Amino acid sequence: MKQSSPFLLIDFLRVFAALLIILHHLSSYGQIAQDALTVLPGLMNWLFEYGRYAVQIFLVMAGYLAAQSLTRYANVKFSAQGLLKVILNRYLRLFTPYAAALILTMACAYIARFWVNDEFVGESETLSQFLAHLFFIQGILGLDSISAGAWYIAIDWQLYSVLAILLISFPRYQAVIWVISVLAVSSLLFFNRSGIYEAYFIYFIGSYGLGVLVYLAKSFENQGVNRLAKIALLLIGLIIAISSFQQIWLRNFLAWFVAMALLFWGNQSYQSMGEGKSAFLRAVTWGSQRSYCAFLIHFAFILLANTLYIATGMYAHESGALAIAFMLGVVGCSTIAANYLYRAVEVPALRLKI
Repeated sequence: MKQSSPFLLIDFLRVFAALLIILHHLSSYGQIAQDALTVLPGLMNWLFEYGRYAVQIFLVMAGYLAAQSLTRYANVKFSAQGLLKVILNRYLRLFTPYAAALILTMACAYIARFWVNDEFVGESETLSQFLAHLFFIQGILGLDSISAGAWYIAIDWQLYSVLAILLISFPRYQAVIWVISVLAVSSLLFFNRSGIYEAYFIYFIGSYGLGVLVYLAKSFENQGVNRLAKIALLLIGLIIAISSFQQIWLRNFLAWFVAMALLFWGNQSYQSMGEGKSAFLRAVTWGSQRSYCAFLIHFAFILLANTLYIATGMYAHESGALAIAFMLGVVGCSTIAANYLYRAVEVPALRLKI
């Protein structure tokens, strides 16, 4: 979207989820993560185990915002050409900052291989691997990821494409609600519980579908659509609760609670917070606009930080406090770089449309 949404909760969740993912990756990769664990074992273990759940927040919001974007096509007469245009424009929207971040990450990985002997740095990238990433099919082909988080961009495009097909193909929203609900339940109860489906949209459409249903439940004057979408949300929540008697899946509960938060408070505007919060609100808006770029580019700085930490011999001091300082430095550098990537690449690339 060209601008940040006008709603506080959505913008805040974007910033929070992006920061949590960055911290999760910082707690997972390299010598810095190992040394930081000695100082803050509780926090680092929590970030490692549960930080990845921020993906559920991304997925629910992505479904909500995709439905917001795509519903304007729902009453347009279906055509293969129109559908292809919608899907390709989404690809272009994701592609340009993603490609720039990939190139930077590859350059940082090249530097890191001189000093860092760690699995997360990976082998030298091949041309086929890079091209597969550019077309979002690296997971389907079983290739190693160039950057942590690159898989999510591929999944986002798959999910958006599937939703576009559903909304443009079916003449009534009620049919879309039924299909999305069936896919979401199938994903939450079966596909999402097996790693062999991780490269495909069906693994993630449970959380994504909840976001779609929330938008349909609150953004239409048609009471039939609203009512059916709300019933679907309640039934899916009940199914998640019942299935927990067999095994508790926290990520499914988190996705449902995020969906409920959007349902009840998603339309809370900035004005409702009052003028006294203006500095905070400006920071949230600024961060929300750049959250996608921060998500894309932070892994490059994790590589550079670990390289500097090892090449200068700082790791030999076994200073956990120094490792924490490096982690904060990565967050700061990622934020600054995200600002430049957003202004120099993402915003100009919004003009690329078919």
